[in-house]
Amino acid sequence: MIVRDFNKITKEDRDRVVSNEQWTSVRMLLAQDGMGFSFHITFLEAGSEHTFEYKNHFESVYCMEGKGSITDIATGETHEIKPGVMYALDKHDRHILRAEEQLVMACCFNPPVTGTEVHREDGSYAPAEALAD
Repeated sequence: MIVRDFNKITKEDRDRVVSNEQWTSVRMLLAQDGMGFSFHITFLEAGSEHTFEYKNHFESVYCMEGKGSITDIATGETHEIKPGVMYALDKHDRHILRAEEQLVMACCFNPPVTGTEVHREDGSYAPAEALAD
């Protein structure tokens, strides 16, 4: 059984906290945990806009707090993001995520991230095997 305390991670295990000026991701589960997915709590700063395309990962996101929107770049369709809304990027969808208010999101990635990934210029993470090189 794996039990982790979000508050302890943010204070004591800073290796599991990845951030830049627009977002912070607390990695509760990583590839090394052997669960087949990773689980993160992510904070997106109010007024921020992000273009992502996870070419090597599937992601599912559940909004716990805040208000924003997600736009599917391929279709131009925009959806409201608010508490209770979930979206899943089942086709590695290139998208724009906008935070009108600070968004607090619970995120799952498959395959799991290792914790060392950074967004590449195209908005994706490298595949896990590329990180080992």
